[in-house]
Amino acid sequence: MTTSQASNPLGPGYENVAGSVKRFRDVFRDTLRAEMHRDEDVFLMGEDISGGFDRDTKEPLDAWGGPFAATKGLVQEFGPDRIRDAPISEAGFVGAAVGSALTGLRPIVDLMYFDFVTVAFDQLLSNAAKSRYMFGGQTRVPMTLFARSGAGTGHAAQHSESFYSMLAHIPGLKVVVPSDPYSVKGLLAAAIRDDDPVFLVNDKKLINLDGFVPDEEYIIELGKGRYMRRGRDVTLVGMSYTTVVCQQAAEKLSELGIDAEVIDMMSLSPFDEDILIESVQKTNNVVVVDEDTPRASMASEFAAVIADKAFDYLDSPVKRVTGPHSPVPYNRDLENAFMPQPDDVVNTVKNSLGVG
Repeated sequence: MTTSQASNPLGPGYENVAGSVKRFRDVFRDTLRAEMHRDEDVFLMGEDISGGFDRDTKEPLDAWGGPFAATKGLVQEFGPDRIRDAPISEAGFVGAAVGSALTGLRPIVDLMYFDFVTVAFDQLLSNAAKSRYMFGGQTRVPMTLFARSGAGTGHAAQHSESFYSMLAHIPGLKVVVPSDPYSVKGLLAAAIRDDDPVFLVNDKKLINLDGFVPDEEYIIELGKGRYMRRGRDVTLVGMSYTTVVCQQAAEKLSELGIDAEVIDMMSLSPFDEDILIESVQKTNNVVVVDEDTPRASMASEFAAVIADKAFDYLDSPVKRVTGPHSPVPYNRDLENAFMPQPDDVVNTVKNSLGVG
C-alpha cells in the first residue's frame, strides 16, 4: 500500500517520498535480500536460519528463517553457500565470520538472542574489534552481527537482556539500535556496507511494529541521532524500543501542557553528542530512558556527556529511567514492572519540572 503525503509520518523533507507502511521484520528481511543482491560477497550465517534440506533431493525445505523468521525464504533464493546454518557454537561461527571478513567477504551473523553475545565475546573483543588497529590499518573486518534484545515477551532472564552498553564499551566495534522500520532499513544497509564490525541490536518488541518506509534505497549514517518530536520544555532521550516509550510519554505530557522533545539515539558507538547538547541547550531539562540496568549503562554515559558539556544549560538534574539492577523476571507483571513504561517517564518529568 503506497502511503500518501498526508499520512507520511517522517516529517519535513519526506513529503513527496514514495513509500509504504511495512512491518519491522519484513523490512529487515527485505534489506538483507537487497544487500545480498547488491554484493555477492555478502553471506549470512547462524543457527537454524536456512531450515534444512531434504535428505533425498538435497533441495532446501520451506525455511522458517529461525525463531524470528528473519531469514525466511532466503535459502531458496541464494542457496546454502550464502545462507549457512551454523552449529550451536557462537564462539566458533563468529570466529569463522571474522576470518572470512579478513579475507574479503562480508559476513552477516545472526546470533538469535542478544544474551548469546557473551558466548562469543572473546571473538568480538579480541579479534573483530582489534584487528584493524593491531595490523596498523592494513586489514579490515567488514562484518555485521545482529541479535534480539529486550524484555516484555516472556523469554525470561537468559533471553531478555539489553546490555548494549557492554558492546559500546569496546573500541573498534560499532553498535546501532534501530527503533522502527525506517531506521532498521537504513542502519542495516549502512552496517553491511561498512568496513568495520557493526552490531545491530533489534528489540523483540519492535519485530511486528508497523511504520512508513521509503521505496528508494537509502542508508543512515552510523553515529547519528534524530529528532522524533520537537519540543521546548524537556528532552526525552530514547534508544531502540525506549524511543517508542519516549514518544508515548510525550503524548501523555502534552495533555498536561508539557511540550517534550524526543531524540532517538540510533547509534550507540559512535553516538551523536551534538544532538544531545543542542536539544538540552533549548529545553534545559532532560530524561534519558534506557531498558538496560543502570550501572555503566548508555543512560549513564549520555547523562555524563550532558553534565560535562551542557551543565550550564540545565535547569534540573539529568534524570534516568532504566530497568532495575536485576535480571529480567519471567512473571509477566514483574517483567512489565522491570521495563521503563511511559508513566514512569511522565512521573520523572513532572518531578523534574516541579509539576504536581
